[in-house]
Amino acid sequence: MSVLDSIRNSIVPIHKEGYPFVGGFLAATVVLGWIAEPLFWIGLILSLWCAYFFRDPERVTPQDDDLVISPADGRVSSVAEVVPPAELGLGEQPMLRICVFMNVFNCHVNRAPMKGSVRGIHYRPGKFINAELDKASEDNERNGVVIDTARGSIGVVQIAGLIARRIVCFVEEADPVDAGERFGLIRFGSRLDVYLPEGATARVAVGQTAVAGETVLAAFDDVKPAVTGRRS
Repeated sequence: MSVLDSIRNSIVPIHKEGYPFVGGFLAATVVLGWIAEPLFWIGLILSLWCAYFFRDPERVTPQDDDLVISPADGRVSSVAEVVPPAELGLGEQPMLRICVFMNVFNCHVNRAPMKGSVRGIHYRPGKFINAELDKASEDNERNGVVIDTARGSIGVVQIAGLIARRIVCFVEEADPVDAGERFGLIRFGSRLDVYLPEGATARVAVGQTAVAGETVLAAFDDVKPAVTGRRS
């Protein structure tokens, strides 16, 4: 393998949603460079951060219908029994909810936690308070995706954060999804809540770091000793 191939393989691709932002940062950097050289370097650093923010690395997802895979990179901020948002139509009984908080340095591409079919998509406008606060689940702008799986219906809620102003969802109602498949993105700092039906047991603890498409958040059965993976 040549040095050029090694460099190419080490570069993480940028998601297409980030192209306009990276381009805008670079254009502003050129303008700032005409004004003053120090401003050029500040703009260049911000441009590199923007490209880093919109990175979209490949992940190897465990292929097991009994596993719930993290939909986001970040820190597990809550594991509790909570009544799901009414718009999801998942009932009024508490469900296991696992929250993953993403800061501005985490990868923000969201991935489906289980294989299934999209039953519904429910967007709700709201506030932009700190997504790490528990009340953000009720007050903040959010987009809920309900997925029918072999283990029942689950809810995945994209929640806007303090500086997030745009929730993007790539899937539509009735679309099939695979575990680990990209289904959305949030700009710039936010949270993902996963609501799981009876029988799910959490496999993570508060404070643990989760990797989208790879980390097992919960399981409906004992984790099997041999699990295959799919790169995506």
